[in-house]
Amino acid sequence: MVIKVLNNLQLVTKGEKSMIFSKKNLWVYLTLLICTAAQAKDYTVALTILAEARGEGESGMGHVMAVIVQRSLERNLSMKDVCLERKQFSCWNGKTYKQLLPLLKTPQARFAIYLQDNAHLVDLTKAKYANHYHANYIQPYWSKNAKPLYTIGNHIFYRL
Repeated sequence: MVIKVLNNLQLVTKGEKSMIFSKKNLWVYLTLLICTAAQAKDYTVALTILAEARGEGESGMGHVMAVIVQRSLERNLSMKDVCLERKQFSCWNGKTYKQLLPLLKTPQARFAIYLQDNAHLVDLTKAKYANHYHANYIQPYWSKNAKPLYTIGNHIFYRL
């Protein structure tokens, strides 16, 4: 954003758009801009669901969401903090929020955002209170003596 002063008026250029403001209106505009940026919606949970299970259909995505909710309750953490805990969801290993943002353009994004916004509707009993899962082509150390609860698509779910 570029701000230039011309005859007591401020010319604000943002990309290809330009707007002219009085000093008073410029401060109102900048305050609104800052507040809007500060209140921008965080999609960490939706991005986690998309990165982990967008190929597993709505059921698979819903069960990953159930694991996030279950861990949030068990660990007394926000769902965002659960998703970003070190080595808990492989999609965040070495990745940043910005790198995963393109997932919000996938067809499954609308459902993932719905799940994030409606976490209170997740039926943990249907998910058998699962708090762990992994892809069926790997075997994490914690799964060696654990009894699987169920499998959805390529994911095996557990309650540890």
